[in-house]
Amino acid sequence: MRTLVYLIGTGPGAPGLLTTRGQRCLDAADVVIHDSTVHPRVLDLAPRRAERIDVGRPSREATDQDAISYLLAEKAREGRVVARLKMGDPFLFDHGGEEALFLHEQGIPFEVVPGVPVALATAAYAGIPLTYPAAGDTLTIVRGHEANGGRLKVNWAHLARTEGTITSYGGRDELRAIVRGLLDHGRPDDDRAALVLHTSLASQQTLTGTLADVAARLEQGLDSSASLIVGKVVGLRDHLRWFDERPLFGRRILVTRSRHQSGELVELLEGAGAEAVEAPVLRVAPLESFEALDAATDAVAGFDWVVFTTANGVEAFLHRMMERGRDARAGRPAALRRGRRYG
Repeated sequence: MRTLVYLIGTGPGAPGLLTTRGQRCLDAADVVIHDSTVHPRVLDLAPRRAERIDVGRPSREATDQDAISYLLAEKAREGRVVARLKMGDPFLFDHGGEEALFLHEQGIPFEVVPGVPVALATAAYAGIPLTYPAAGDTLTIVRGHEANGGRLKVNWAHLARTEGTITSYGGRDELRAIVRGLLDHGRPDDDRAALVLHTSLASQQTLTGTLADVAARLEQGLDSSASLIVGKVVGLRDHLRWFDERPLFGRRILVTRSRHQSGELVELLEGAGAEAVEAPVLRVAPLESFEALDAATDAVAGFDWVVFTTANGVEAFLHRMMERGRDARAGRPAALRRGRRYG
């Protein structure tokens, strides 16, 4: 039976963290239904013909989530392949499980494509290993982003005594509730902690200090959702940070070349830590008249050097020569050259 719905995890932000399987499933999509937290450049990887539907931030209300589930089923029943894009991993503190169960009950074939969880990616990009010898033997991931107003059903007294690492991803209210719950139930206020915003992007910010410092920072507000990491492992960041140490980290660079020619430059810039903003301002169009170009190709044999100002010029010149059956090495018809050589 043909798969009609792909539940795809897109990772924490950077489009390069989408898995190859996720990309293949996205390539097949007729409809892309995505959360607003999915990075715009991930959406650019979808086919141009595909319909795109933004369903907002991960739903906190059951009625909103029901509407998304019915939308998936409706599009699939039209015989269209649906790519449902979610930040992080669809089965980790998200509604992917609910959507998959709904599709199962409706008899609609689906596939779950795992993504890099935000919690794991954040630690790697911040230079904070979530587990490390002598830093505790447990890792606890606490629901954050989908919590209803920060109200979590957690045994805070037990969690506060846990010696390992605690991490969560959410907005200010959710993270503030988690930090307050830990402090109120005995977690030392001088325990190491970090807040990481905009994971894996050139705008990433990593704030480290004590749990009390983080609590004070959350009171001031955040400009986006963030990841919280609490535990001894935060102390390793000074030795293991790498992402925000790259030479162009934090720079935003405008790339004006056409999209089909800018890929290599964008990759190099991002590899050096910059955010490459693609804004093509050039368009390559065919000549209205080939008279001048043909005259140049006819006379090329009389020159020692031919200088081009752009790669587009080289491509257009050689393409025109081949169209006219000429040899780029001398400008004369290829058939005559071969005849003189082998005649």
